[in-house]
Amino acid sequence: MKWFRAKRIVALTLITALLAACGTTEPLAPGGGGSAAASAQAGGKSESYPSGKLVWWATGQPKFRKMYFDSWLERNADIAPGVEVEATTIATNNDALQKIAMYSMSGDYESMPDILFLDSVGVVNMAMNGFLLDMTDYYSPMADQFVPGAVSDATIGGKIYALPDAVRPQMLFYNAEVFERYSVDPAMMNTFDGYLEAGRQLKEKSGGKVYLSYIDPGSYTWRYWCRRGLMPQAGAKIWDDAGNVVIGEDPGTKLALGFLDQLNSEGLLYKTDMMQQPLYEATDEGIIATYYMGAFWDEFMRGNLTQTVGDWRAMAAPVFPEIGTGGAPVSTFYCLIDKHDDTYVGLLQKLWYDFVTDGEAYKTWVDQMMTENGPYNNPVSLEMLKDPYWQEPSDFYGGQSFRKTESEALNNPSANLVVTPSDAEADNIISAEIETYVAGEQTMEQAIANMDRELKARIGQAQIP
Repeated sequence: MKWFRAKRIVALTLITALLAACGTTEPLAPGGGGSAAASAQAGGKSESYPSGKLVWWATGQPKFRKMYFDSWLERNADIAPGVEVEATTIATNNDALQKIAMYSMSGDYESMPDILFLDSVGVVNMAMNGFLLDMTDYYSPMADQFVPGAVSDATIGGKIYALPDAVRPQMLFYNAEVFERYSVDPAMMNTFDGYLEAGRQLKEKSGGKVYLSYIDPGSYTWRYWCRRGLMPQAGAKIWDDAGNVVIGEDPGTKLALGFLDQLNSEGLLYKTDMMQQPLYEATDEGIIATYYMGAFWDEFMRGNLTQTVGDWRAMAAPVFPEIGTGGAPVSTFYCLIDKHDDTYVGLLQKLWYDFVTDGEAYKTWVDQMMTENGPYNNPVSLEMLKDPYWQEPSDFYGGQSFRKTESEALNNPSANLVVTPSDAEADNIISAEIETYVAGEQTMEQAIANMDRELKARIGQAQIP
């Protein structure tokens, strides 16, 4: 931690440039647990903790996570009597970084959250600014209990700066009833060539009424189609190993964005705002047949689709035959903020450990989430994944086990794009060019050339962690 703290003064002088470094993430998917004995084995204090308040910040719906922690505190009143949890929704991780930076500069550590849920970009920027506690010594001895690579995106310079909360794959969701109606074989979508052909057949056989998928006029096209989907699967690069901008000449970028351009130019993508009611209505009406999306999309489908319940199926993401790897996993993390006070550090670790290892409490909580259409994810614990519960069929997916399919989709993963402190600023630059492309105001070739030029002019060389 000394290295990062030595950098803190310099980093804070650059905070304006770094504020863009944490973009909005999809709502995090919680899980649950509650064994004090198991927690003690994971490190952390065994004595009682003083009364007080633990503050969680997260995008999405942290109220669902709070339901678990409130229950845990009730079951473990002997450990934390008088301790309560406050869950606060933040608009973006950028907002969190800005507030924490301001609190740090004024020495107001008490106003900082105890826990912040972040994606990999957020972890890098928070750690580089010295705001996260080093979890290396705590997590390393138990690393083999969790899915491989669970903390890869939270490891910087050999140090682990966050604990794994979820590891979720890129997947393909499709309306099986639509495919059956138009006699299109969904099995062809194992590859992106087959995915394209499926879209062509659906368009032709439906007389143009059915679109393969969607395209968003705003930032979600870059975020979900590209950064978390096509780019890693195509082996694309924004930066080379020295941090130089290479996106303009990178063959992987041309493969990824060229494929999106082909889908769009052939009229296979329905233009609509992501995560808005018109998109869900078009989906329920059978206008949108598939989603190439992270596993988190399950929550939004279950919560917003009413007419096509039972029609949906899920499969692993298609592959580019020339690359051969499946969807890249997206990790989210439980991050302990450095508040210069270790009063609750052991309790926070204990809460996390029970959350990710107590199988029975986790299942009880997930059942509650299913009833309320709340967010949850498959466990990161290898032992918990062995439970037949994670292979149970789903009515929403017509009897298919979505949980089992999600677990299988983690096989043969593509590596995620390298994350640097400049990535969120880069995302803004790249997304602006993609948005101009979607608006029909430039070609994809022009978009790639423009993003390359702007990245070189405005960022130059990125710092590779």
